[in-house]
Amino acid sequence: MDRIRQVRLSSVVLPLQRPVSDAKVLTGRQRPMTEVVFLFAEIATEQDRHGIGFSYSKRAGGPAQYAHAKEIAGNLIGEDPSDIGKVYDKLLWAGASVGRSGVATQAIAAIDIALWDLKAKRADLSLAKLLGAHRDSVRAYNTSGGFLHAPIEEVKENASKALADGIGGIKIKVGQPDTRLDLERVRAVREHLGDDVPLMVDANQQWDRPTALRIGRVLEQFDLVWIEEPLDAYDADGHAELAARLDTPIATGEMLSSVGEHVRLIEARAADIIQPDAPRIGGITPFLKLATLADHNCLQLAPHFAMEIHLHLAAAYPREPWVEHFEWLNPLFNERLETVDGRMLVPDRPGLGFTTSEQCARWTVDSCEFR
Repeated sequence: MDRIRQVRLSSVVLPLQRPVSDAKVLTGRQRPMTEVVFLFAEIATEQDRHGIGFSYSKRAGGPAQYAHAKEIAGNLIGEDPSDIGKVYDKLLWAGASVGRSGVATQAIAAIDIALWDLKAKRADLSLAKLLGAHRDSVRAYNTSGGFLHAPIEEVKENASKALADGIGGIKIKVGQPDTRLDLERVRAVREHLGDDVPLMVDANQQWDRPTALRIGRVLEQFDLVWIEEPLDAYDADGHAELAARLDTPIATGEMLSSVGEHVRLIEARAADIIQPDAPRIGGITPFLKLATLADHNCLQLAPHFAMEIHLHLAAAYPREPWVEHFEWLNPLFNERLETVDGRMLVPDRPGLGFTTSEQCARWTVDSCEFR
C-alpha cells in the first residue's frame, strides 16, 4: 500500500495574447477576458509516484479556489491515493459548510484529477485506457478562432487554419444585441467552409426564449451541428422547449457546477448534447457519474474547454463525442495534442500525458506545500 506524503498547490495566471469577447461582453454583462487563473495540484507518494491536476476560473474565482484548496489539502496526507472515492468524500466533508458545488468542489477538482492522473501512471496506462476507452481518437472542433472580438475575415482565416491543422469542425460565437449581425457572420462562415464542414454556434446564454426560438428557426438553413447555450444556463424548461421545437440539436451544460444541476437538464430533456466541464463540476469522479447518466439517457457528449483532460474522458464515453480545441493552455505544458483528419488523438503517455513547463512556473503567483 502506498501513501500520499506531499501535496503542492499552485496558483497560476495565464495571460491571453489579446482580450477575448463573446456575447456576454457585447451585452455589457462582462468585461473582455484577459487571463485565465489555474489551480494546480501536484501529489507525491511514499513510493515516489506523482500525479498532477488542475482546475481553472475565468474572470473571477481563481483566488477563492486556491484558498479553499489550502484549507482542505492537508487531509490528503497519509491517505492511499488509490482510494479516490474515499478521499473525495473526505475532502467534501472537510469543507461541508460551503456546500458541494461551485468553488468548493472546483478546488477539489484539481486534487481529484491529480489522483486519477497518478492512478493511471501507476498502471502505466493513459487515463483513457485506465477508464476503458471506446476509441483512440475523438472528433475535434475549434472554438478559439471564432470569438466576437475578431472581424469576420479573421474568423474565416482562423477556420481555414484550424481545418488545415487537422481539426474537424468549427464553432463561432453569436448572441450579439443585433441578431442580424449574428446571421451575417454565420452565413459568411458557412459559405466559406462549404456544406460539408461541421459548424456550431454558441450564444453564451444571451438570448431570451422568444429570440432563441425565432433565431433558431432561421439558423436551421445552415445545417448546424448544434446551437449552444441559447438561454440562461439554469433555464432547463426553456432549453427543453427549444430542443422539442427545433430540428437543430441544443447543447448546454458548461456553466453548471455540479452533477445535480446537470441532472435537472437531463430530467427536463433540455439538451441533445450535454457539455459538462470536469474542473467545474468537481473533477473526474463526478464527471464519470454524470457520463453514466448521460449515456443512459442517450445523450451526445461534448465536454467544455480543457481538452488536456476531456480528451481522455470523451474517449471513454460509449457514444461518439466531440472535444473542444483551445490552444490557450499550450504554454503551460511541455507536450502537445495532435489532430489528424478531423480528430484529436489520445496520447499513449501514462496518465493525462502532460508535464508543466518552465513558463507555467514563471506564471505561478503563489504556492504552498503539505507534508
